[in-house]
Amino acid sequence: MAIKRGNPPQLKNVRATVYNHFVRVDRPMSLIFVSGQLARDDTGDMVGAGSMLEQTRQCIRNIEKSLLAAGGSLSDVVCTTVYTVDMREFKQILSAREEFFKSDLPASTMVEVNHLSEPGLLVEIQAIAAI
Repeated sequence: MAIKRGNPPQLKNVRATVYNHFVRVDRPMSLIFVSGQLARDDTGDMVGAGSMLEQTRQCIRNIEKSLLAAGGSLSDVVCTTVYTVDMREFKQILSAREEFFKSDLPASTMVEVNHLSEPGLLVEIQAIAAI
């Protein structure tokens, strides 16, 4: 399988350490769709109360666990959708993402929402991986 990630020269990527404008996947053997992950630990308890940085880290850890169980890894992620209740915390989300996605950057969308499924949850991340 070939995965090509990039940015067209006509589109400036102002956050080149976080995402790519496109990811092309030629003939994947499998696609893994990871449901939106929240800041919950292995017992289902919320972690990182009030901390966008720690909640984002936990969301990505949970994505990684799902991918490993399905036979993939974070390097296989081709697209993410990030839902946040406060876009003003954008830098905290980016900081956490950069800890996990150092290369093989996915395409990505981030949107602000009024609220998530429970009070106190600040971010939810959905992912698609190709293996």
